[in-house]
Amino acid sequence: MQAEPRKSLVGEEYEVEVGPVAHGGHCIARTSAGQVLFVRHALPGERVVARVTEGEEGARFLRADAVTVLDASKDRIDAPCPFAGPGRCGGCDWQHAKPGAQRRLKGEVVAEQLERLAGLTPEEAGWDGTVMPAEGDKVPAGQVPSWRTRVQYAVTADGRAGLRRHRSHEVEPIDHCMIAAEGVSELGIEKRDWTGMDSVEAIAATGSQDRQVILTPKPGARLPLVELDRPVSVMRIDERSGQVHRVHGRPFVRERADGRTHRVGNGGFWQVHPKAADTLVTAVMQGLLPRKGDMALDLYCGVGLFAGALADRVGEAGAVLGIESTKRAVEDARHNLADFPRVRIEQGKVESVLPRTGITEVDLVVLDPPRAGAGRKTVEHLSSLGARRIAYVACDPAALARDLAYFREGGYRVRTLRVFDLFPMTHHVECVAILEPAAKGL
Repeated sequence: MQAEPRKSLVGEEYEVEVGPVAHGGHCIARTSAGQVLFVRHALPGERVVARVTEGEEGARFLRADAVTVLDASKDRIDAPCPFAGPGRCGGCDWQHAKPGAQRRLKGEVVAEQLERLAGLTPEEAGWDGTVMPAEGDKVPAGQVPSWRTRVQYAVTADGRAGLRRHRSHEVEPIDHCMIAAEGVSELGIEKRDWTGMDSVEAIAATGSQDRQVILTPKPGARLPLVELDRPVSVMRIDERSGQVHRVHGRPFVRERADGRTHRVGNGGFWQVHPKAADTLVTAVMQGLLPRKGDMALDLYCGVGLFAGALADRVGEAGAVLGIESTKRAVEDARHNLADFPRVRIEQGKVESVLPRTGITEVDLVVLDPPRAGAGRKTVEHLSSLGARRIAYVACDPAALARDLAYFREGGYRVRTLRVFDLFPMTHHVECVAILEPAAKGL
């Protein structure tokens, strides 16, 4: 006999006391019946009316928005962005919190993930608990740093550019994104008609004047004539194959970091905050302290940011092997590092390529895995190579914590952890953990 469907609770409202922050840009509360609510647009300690946006009777938890604030936190401000708030744009999580409070909340999330998933206190991770703002992002409450150099706009049925609402395919039309970097805003994407397009991505390179627009048309749609106020290259994504093709202009942008220029093609990965690449290279190199003649690995190496920094520091007697799965990124990395004869870039998944290299020992390792982390198999392999130090760059504290637990099983301890607020107004952080053999810490 088929069970009756559970009653949807979407639209139900509950008056709740807001508890601690949770990973993902929300806080935890409970209904009078004890059901867990993940509440956005709230702050710890507040009393709010929370309206359910997802969930049903008997579910483990519900998702909700704080639609009325009955007792506000001292950390609350009016959201500077007119498109932020319940049911609106989902790009920012903490527009309603003071900048210092945002960093404090992010620090609490990192600490909770470390404790729950890795069994580490901040002290055991060599972290003082602070989340450091990027250079130039120390702004007063009520102001928003314009930092995002890559913005992907969704397009409404009538051709207006906007951003997705939280956990939704619905589009919030906008006339300006406050966190978009100046070079993106100058393109005026929001002011054009994009009828027939599914999405439009705008890129403003750091350290060069390169600008790029990447169009994803709906099936059968014709590309619009893109005439912007400044020189810009245009690419399109084939809706069937997902391949990126050049329409006009260069098929790449030039990004500048660590004193080098890096070619990044076809909308490939590059840190979106203009200070992020330099900030992370500095943190990684200060943690690793490369020596002349070192053998180093750069895993998930992208276009070669860390591989180039390592190669410059280990010198002609040293060597660097980078591994990257994306074909275009590998081509760019080989181009970017062509002046380093002792650098080799291999294409493929790290877990497949690394065992085939035959490498049995290295001095240093950098890994900057995707959001899911490196995983047990890769961590076990790295732990067997005897590296003097390992730098783990992480965009997700949960994945980082899981992998740190695997490293501990493999005989490594966290020497230092640094946490950077490279994505203001959002719940995201970037972490750099430096590991060393546990015996050194005894």
